[in-house]
Amino acid sequence: MEDFGKLLVTSSPHMREGSTTSKIMWSVSLCLVPAGIWGVYVFGLYSLVVLFTSIIASMLTEFIIEVLLKKEVTLYDGSAFLTGLLIGYNMPPSIPLYIPIVGAVFAIGVVKHTFGGLGRNWMNPALAGRVFVMFSWTGPMTTWLVPRTRGITDAVTGASPLGFVKTGLLTLKGHVNGPLDFLAQNGYPFTHTDISVTSWLNEHIFSIWGGSIHNGYIDLFLGNIPGCIGEISTLLLLVGAVYLFAKKIITWEIPVSYLGTFGILVWVLGGLRFGMGWFHGDVLFHLLSGGLILGAFYMATDMVTSPLTRKGMIYYGIGIGFFTYLIRFFGSFPEGVSLSIILMNIFVPLIDRLTLPVKFGFVKEVKK
Repeated sequence: MEDFGKLLVTSSPHMREGSTTSKIMWSVSLCLVPAGIWGVYVFGLYSLVVLFTSIIASMLTEFIIEVLLKKEVTLYDGSAFLTGLLIGYNMPPSIPLYIPIVGAVFAIGVVKHTFGGLGRNWMNPALAGRVFVMFSWTGPMTTWLVPRTRGITDAVTGASPLGFVKTGLLTLKGHVNGPLDFLAQNGYPFTHTDISVTSWLNEHIFSIWGGSIHNGYIDLFLGNIPGCIGEISTLLLLVGAVYLFAKKIITWEIPVSYLGTFGILVWVLGGLRFGMGWFHGDVLFHLLSGGLILGAFYMATDMVTSPLTRKGMIYYGIGIGFFTYLIRFFGSFPEGVSLSIILMNIFVPLIDRLTLPVKFGFVKEVKK
């Protein structure tokens, strides 16, 4: 009976779940791979160099810090790899290599390990790294390549759809039927695939109800647009998200509340800037543009920096959607996903405090 104390366990309930940090990190990374392959295909091999550079810089920074601090080396858990991958995905395809390196060092060395390492950081490291280099090197971080103009020296640069619309609206006079109509009127190029598929859909599908859609949606959905390496293909990002839902690595609360809030605001208010009135905003254009899908399914859902309760996750997603709308429509940058998620990271402790259930057996002291 000398070892009886070793048999004591805590009170029920007892739960066992097969997921580990390592499995989750590598699963998310795996789901991101198709979108990255597409980015390399449309932007060229230099974008692959950017991705590898970002990943290596993140893992090397993690290794050096853990060795210096005499901590257990945890490269195998996949967290540094995923941080580097996300930083690379948030880089323009022609970015100088020192920028993702600085972003990775800041993300791992400052944001992650300053607060104690994995599980203790209050801010998403990859997003923090991206925002840091965005404000440090705004020019290179907002220079985009037109898809399939391979190489750096002879590459053709062009504005992203969001950037083109935002810049054009500064001088817009009169009325246009939304952002895609604005793009078409100002000579923004659409691919042959987009034009052909859109024409077929209008002729065989939408004509039945007497409607039609503008050119541009197919390019946005497939990823035939200028943008960051890993954010352009909505289709492939959604394919990966389906797997994450199936494995219960992410849940619906944050993506749905985020995209729903943003979509409602765009629908109600987005048409006013084009002279179209209330409830005429082009929700689909804004959902498919920029880093919204990448942010909603792969970054806002980060378990370390998001709320613990389902109710809290919904509040969190609503806040991100609100800030994304404000920054995208009224800020100086055409995109607002990264900043919005980081802003709501600040409020996560407060959200948890307001939404966590009362502890069992806790009695609130009555004020006299």
